[in-house]
Amino acid sequence: MSILFECEYKGLRYAGVGIPAPGRPHVLYRVPEDRVRDAVIAGGGPEAVLAAVTEGAETVEVTTGDPELRFLPPLLPTTTNNALINGFMGTHRSKFDHDPAPDEEFTPPNYYLKGFGSWLRMPDEPLITPAEPLWLLEEPEVALVYVNDDDGVPHYAGYTFGNDLNDIGLHRKNPWAWTPYAKLCETSLTPWLFLDEPPRTVTGRVTVERDGAPAWEGDFSCGGDSLYHRIEDMTAHVLSYPLLRRPGLVNYLLLGADKATFHDGFRIEDGDRMVIDVTSHGVVLANTVQCGQTAAADSRRTASR
Repeated sequence: MSILFECEYKGLRYAGVGIPAPGRPHVLYRVPEDRVRDAVIAGGGPEAVLAAVTEGAETVEVTTGDPELRFLPPLLPTTTNNALINGFMGTHRSKFDHDPAPDEEFTPPNYYLKGFGSWLRMPDEPLITPAEPLWLLEEPEVALVYVNDDDGVPHYAGYTFGNDLNDIGLHRKNPWAWTPYAKLCETSLTPWLFLDEPPRTVTGRVTVERDGAPAWEGDFSCGGDSLYHRIEDMTAHVLSYPLLRRPGLVNYLLLGADKATFHDGFRIEDGDRMVIDVTSHGVVLANTVQCGQTAAADSRRTASR
């Protein structure tokens, strides 16, 4: 598998190939913000993208853990924030009582728009939630990354993995109206962009740590073979909407999650650390839950005459 990542080091943007090993130097390639975007749009496959990013670039060696090194979500345009976090709900076979028929007509799954790309968080960064959530739920998911060219045509860049933390308690209390509120929790992604077709098989294990010890553990599956819907149908449908085809826009499409802590009756609490070990791909995504502060009274304003 070809893997690319982007980062900031000493205030400059770089790209790297592969996943850095802890404590060992890793080569970074100096890139302007649009270099990876342009390489994806130009096409040619993973090798062409890697060559466009690395050939002739200024390099520097950095060790993971360097305080001046900060990883970025794949293709995130930091200067314009021209990126959206999107997602699908109810996509897994584990949430249906039957398998789809081979000739079954495609019915789009529920969709949500979660926020701007700048709202994404990286591994080991806290995920902020509302001050008093009803019942938090981690959701290990595949995230597909698309970037639109200057004509608004989406180009598939690759995939990574995310945790779509949300308040499923709000969703269950009023699924027809309160789901958008339930999604107002921060989302984390791994910075590693796998320059391959969307994965068919993704398996791993979630551990929720409380006070430094495991409090809940469970397996998950989130590859294409675990979904009720075909990935091609889902992406083609949502990316047909003009607002998601604006020139230069980066779309992060979360494909939905398997059953998890909530379905086992476990409640995630403030301060818990969620560790998502995507064992099939050698990737770990860990974040601590941090409930936000209650809004001050003067921030809730009403119009006055």
